Amino acid sequence: MTATAPREEQLWSRCAGCASLLYRKRLRRNLDVCPECGAHARLGAPERLRQLVDPGSLRLLPDRLPEVDPIDFVDVLPYPHRLTAARASTGLSEAVVCGTATIGGHPAVLAVMDFRFLGGSLGCAVGELITQAAERALDDGVPLILVTASGGARMQEGALSLMQMATVSQAIAALREAGLLTVSVLTDPTYGGVAASFATNTDLVLAESGARMGFAGPRVIRQVTGRALPEGFQTADFLLRHGQVDMVVQRRSLRGRLVALLAATGSGRPPRSAVPRQEPAPRRERLADDRVVVPPPAAGELPGERDAWDTVRMARHPGRPTTLDYLDSVFDGFVELHGDRLGADCPAVVGGVARLDGRHVMVIGHQKGHTTAELVAHNFGMASPAGHRKALRLMRLAARLGLPVVTLVDTPGADPGVSAEEQGQAAAIAENILTLTVLPTPVLAVITGEGGSGGALALAVADRVLMLEHAVYSVISPEGCAAILWPDRSAAPQAARALRLTAPDLCRLGVIDEVVPEPAPAAHDDPAETARRLRAALLTNLLPLLDVPTATLVRRRRQRFRRFGAARGFSRAGAR
Repeated sequence: MTATAPREEQLWSRCAGCASLLYRKRLRRNLDVCPECGAHARLGAPERLRQLVDPGSLRLLPDRLPEVDPIDFVDVLPYPHRLTAARASTGLSEAVVCGTATIGGHPAVLAVMDFRFLGGSLGCAVGELITQAAERALDDGVPLILVTASGGARMQEGALSLMQMATVSQAIAALREAGLLTVSVLTDPTYGGVAASFATNTDLVLAESGARMGFAGPRVIRQVTGRALPEGFQTADFLLRHGQVDMVVQRRSLRGRLVALLAATGSGRPPRSAVPRQEPAPRRERLADDRVVVPPPAAGELPGERDAWDTVRMARHPGRPTTLDYLDSVFDGFVELHGDRLGADCPAVVGGVARLDGRHVMVIGHQKGHTTAELVAHNFGMASPAGHRKALRLMRLAARLGLPVVTLVDTPGADPGVSAEEQGQAAAIAENILTLTVLPTPVLAVITGEGGSGGALALAVADRVLMLEHAVYSVISPEGCAAILWPDRSAAPQAARALRLTAPDLCRLGVIDEVVPEPAPAAHDDPAETARRLRAALLTNLLPLLDVPTATLVRRRRQRFRRFGAARGFSRAGAR
């Protein structure tokens, strides 16, 4: 065997589990499972499909989408060069292959991710293809099966890749409403934004033997906590013990289990032509016509822009007003509600009932603090699963009481600790995102400081998303991005600029709807004026939403996030 020979041409392979030298044809006959130790090698999407579906039944769905480089991202290589290399090495157009097929005679739509393509990362094209597959399942009245293999959201597409978590989740929600089965099959590895959305918010979650799944990766957890990880951490058996998957399945049994599940649940329903559904990929101009709120300012009207790295440091300033500060200065009569009703009360999330200009609202936000003691007490604003479930409980309570929801987002990200993973961090975030896509009450979100990854999105799937002038919102921290794509973490300032994480950048991209100007030089220098401006912005944006019928409100919210599947290019000079 030579190091340069394609895998299919190699006569021998060495097992990553036990280091045994295996005859390639024998290994393939054993479905790429080591006959000596049982280690499951990673499969590409085409081979996975061949193993699962009935011979001759697969019909691939179109996968040709416009070229995507929405934020002109460059690290040591321009993003288009990385895409070209991935396509050449895998023979695929993107990191997912979608199609219709039968499994044991039962019709289904499948979306199978391929880790070989940029780590199976979730970008705009991947999100669009999976969403189209879900919409096809809804049209045909058949189950959707997702096979995940991903490192998370695609950094090179910035916050637009983060939006795909909501886009695909709301497509899953539509299948739930139609009574159609959704199944995810976790394969090795499934992390980040994929784990915290459609990989865990389906009806059934199966894990292939040897698969690993979590919100934060082991390296990140070790770096943050400084702790050794438990034996078997985040593996399929670990997930089963902690109640995060329905079953662990050997590869040779996976097809049979899917056949049994499809048969037992009724493999489908008649096509749902009579069921209202969201419009596919609506044009942005059409959405703007359908909105009842004031559009965001054109680029020339945006506040003066400062360097992205300076903005990151401003957003992290310890004197910056916190959620509790805003609850005291923007709202009246706040009554805090505690607990997730499952055994914990996360201090990183605060929420409760308050009044805004005499109107009762449910306010939920991340709480950091100003002093070191406060930051530690509130876990630096990093919510645990209990925090996300507390927020979920309050959102649902607000819907039952007919109260609008206002969220204040200020977190570097969700808690990356061992206990958070044991308690199902990814699934907790995924359930929040899915619930917000269909919550039958107005939702208004404000990024007040740091908007970090899925931990921020868990409170930011809203009808309107506002952002303070010197806040940031990103798929990953600049330091994390630099550590992965640049030679070292010292490139964080470059990464911050490449990620397009500032309020003016995100307004042009359509990720946020309005920038709330801060008093000069920043919010922490004049908290009272900041509160006055935020209060005015909340009222301006919330009042029109109160008059929108519930069905229209939810439909427009879904349209808002559906549009992110067809990414738009970034133009520093272009208007929104």
